[in-house]
Amino acid sequence: MTAERSAPVPAEDTFPIARSSLAASVADHLRAMIVQGTLPPGTRVQVAALAASLAVSATPVREALIILAEDRLVELLPNRGARVLPYTADEALALFEVMAALEALAARLATMRMHAEDCDELERRHAAMVAHHRRRERQAYFAVNNEIHAAVLTLSGNPDLVATHARLELRGRRGRYNAIVDDARWDQAMHEHALLMEAMRCRDAEAAASIWQTHVTNTGLAVAHALHRALDPA
Repeated sequence: MTAERSAPVPAEDTFPIARSSLAASVADHLRAMIVQGTLPPGTRVQVAALAASLAVSATPVREALIILAEDRLVELLPNRGARVLPYTADEALALFEVMAALEALAARLATMRMHAEDCDELERRHAAMVAHHRRRERQAYFAVNNEIHAAVLTLSGNPDLVATHARLELRGRRGRYNAIVDDARWDQAMHEHALLMEAMRCRDAEAAASIWQTHVTNTGLAVAHALHRALDPA
């Protein structure tokens, strides 16, 4: 009988899954900086400097930049790292036009399909968001806001809808954060979330869809307005 031979186990620093996981973590870190404006459009991202600041090698940084380029958040520069891409008003309007339709469908399906405990969980998150809004805690509000939008999509029970939306959501998240910088829009968005919860409590799927489409459309308009204002403060 021929003895079984075991394949050699790669060293930890060359194991592809570990490397991919590290690259994804670096990408998440950079994405958050871009979304929150810490890395504004036009900023150069230099591989060596970033790797040193994060105490990682250059390889996961390069892989992270490739991920962000696929998300259309950065432009890769040959042998020079990357540059954070601009986000124009027209791009925001086009993006949120599609996202509004997708999220409206998700809200309709979620309202029809969710269980009582699902609604209770949404209520819990909504209450947390109300508290953050009252205390004007923007970053905490934004985190819970993302959870609610993601939960509505998941509760739609439609994996194709969730996957299609996910390809757009990363750029949309950047816009949503920019939108709540304006206090008037932030207050309006909070009101729209309250209306959604009321429609879901009543199991009014059509009202939920209409409210959510209006909500995401208004966010897109707010983002476009903010981008116009940034280019022409006068």
